[in-house]
Amino acid sequence: MSDQPKKTVKVTQLGSPIGRKPGQRETLIGLGLNKRHRTRELEDTPAVRGMIRKVAHLVRVED
Repeated sequence: MSDQPKKTVKVTQLGSPIGRKPGQRETLIGLGLNKRHRTRELEDTPAVRGMIRKVAHLVRVED
């Protein structure tokens, strides 16, 4: 086991999923976001980065 702290990324939803493709809405829910201006701190993994890339136009990312 490593004693290093896990890297996290802070994701804030800025855009609304209304009128978007269903996959984008589902991706936001998968990230733990479902309303504008909600923020989640998530583990920085390739899977999470891929989800963020899919809805990049709806979220703001801070390292």
